[in-house]
Amino acid sequence: MQVKIIRLSNEFNDLPLPNYQTEGSAGMDICAALTEPVTIPVGGISLIPTSIAISLPSGYECQVRSRSGLAAKNGIFALNSPGTIDSDYRGEIKIILANFGKENFIVNRGNRIAQLIIAKYERITWQIVNKLDDTERGQGGFGSSGV
Repeated sequence: MQVKIIRLSNEFNDLPLPNYQTEGSAGMDICAALTEPVTIPVGGISLIPTSIAISLPSGYECQVRSRSGLAAKNGIFALNSPGTIDSDYRGEIKIILANFGKENFIVNRGNRIAQLIIAKYERITWQIVNKLDDTERGQGGFGSSGV
């Protein structure tokens, strides 16, 4: 599947487009498009630009997820992960990063800050009913199926 993408500023043409790091990768790493480093303080949140926009076909979303290495090593998470870029959004992709680590974190130009996954979805309509189908689990939740 091909997805249309545009660079929003020639200043960042040297940065790679979102890309898969290995043959088996589900997510594409996306880079920070910064003119100066951004420091995210402990407990802080920053909106990081990428200088790209995309055009997805109807029925698809682009999910924004944390990079496991940043999370495990530095406590840096894509805050609303997975975030959704809707098929009708044409603005710049920006990544909300939160620092849950123990030290300030510096984001530099070109750092791989999140990953993107393109996923198909279904739109639904609600059907109001008087009773839901029975299942073995029923209303059990929050650990009801065991550890």
